[in-house]
Amino acid sequence: MKKKEVRFGPAGIGGVKQAPKNLEQYNKQGIKAAEIPFTYQVWMNNSQAKEIGKIAKRFDIMLSIHAPYYINLASDDKAKIEASKKRILNCCEKGHYLNAKYVVFHAAFYGKHSHEQCYEIVKKQIMEMQQVIKKKNWKIQLAPETTGKASQFGSLDELLRLVKEIKCYFCIDFAHMLAREQHIDYKEVFEKIKKFPHVHAHFSGIEYTSKGERRHIITSESKLKELLGWIKRYNLSITIINESPKPLQDSIKGKKVWESL
Repeated sequence: MKKKEVRFGPAGIGGVKQAPKNLEQYNKQGIKAAEIPFTYQVWMNNSQAKEIGKIAKRFDIMLSIHAPYYINLASDDKAKIEASKKRILNCCEKGHYLNAKYVVFHAAFYGKHSHEQCYEIVKKQIMEMQQVIKKKNWKIQLAPETTGKASQFGSLDELLRLVKEIKCYFCIDFAHMLAREQHIDYKEVFEKIKKFPHVHAHFSGIEYTSKGERRHIITSESKLKELLGWIKRYNLSITIINESPKPLQDSIKGKKVWESL
């Protein structure tokens, strides 16, 4: 059996000035991952990214990035597509200096497109970004994320098809999947992702309606036990980022539940 590695971490490291102290605290608490949310803008330069990356490496904290929310790779407005790609690539540049593994993003809205048309458009845009990443020699992977609303591109099957066809990566957000589909068949999901040497994931509490995700809420211990039980059953190597209103506390909670299994 492969050696399993389960890492827990919050969405957030504080600002540039707080990051070194926060990463040190994460290390003391056994937290081995963190996702940097460039939710509204990219708020560090390359030299700052390099310093933060060195600190994270010293503490064996695996970094990833969440790109801004203002992204739609299948917009009817070509200028919005180009602006979306520019935002993602800016994150990739910072990610390279941070020594981060993935840039996570919500890829697109279906809009007037059929699901297949949207897939082909998103695929083309990701391939174009991959060419830039290769040309710049940035050590980073694009990881489109499973989304929380049926109006958004990003079912697990769509993402796994992208991984197969163009060798990008993916982020599986279990809370988003629950909100999007109204249920999760964990056995079906784990059968699809068990082949990956390491999975990048999000998991938090979530409030949702028939239209999908409303907001993240505190993560319940019983929901954590259910997910982590499946991870243990499949001996999956995984990083779980928490995006709840208390992401650090919920990451520590997840770690404690995992250690109790």
